[in-house]
Amino acid sequence: MSRPILAEFETPEALVRALRLARAEGHRAIDAFSPFPVEDLAAALDPPRVPVRPIMAAAGFGAAAAMYALQWYGAVHDYPLNSGGRPLHSWPVFLLVPFEVGVLAAAVAGFAAFLWGCGLPRLHHPLFAMPRFERASQDR
Repeated sequence: MSRPILAEFETPEALVRALRLARAEGHRAIDAFSPFPVEDLAAALDPPRVPVRPIMAAAGFGAAAAMYALQWYGAVHDYPLNSGGRPLHSWPVFLLVPFEVGVLAAAVAGFAAFLWGCGLPRLHHPLFAMPRFERASQDR
């Protein structure tokens, strides 16, 4: 297993240059800390993308399909009650609950994917125990 490396740079240009050299040599940079925004840093870091939208779509459509199937099973197979001559599979009546449950499931899945992608909740990170790390948000 590789050991993490912690480095300190005097200027933002030196940080971006070192990051690009490390990536060119095949190393993978995890994170960079600065007390102010550095324009070229985001492009040089190339953070991984979290697929929040596909996760939300899958959870929403899956939950909506499950709720529609549950209503269909209950009305057609489990308790077939012919009320007023309507068909047992009356799909317009079944659309409201799957829509609401699908939106709820998509919102919960999106929030969970957001937390997972951000690495939250993280109460402690080993980097915070490094000596002089607190200066990264002050003047380094």
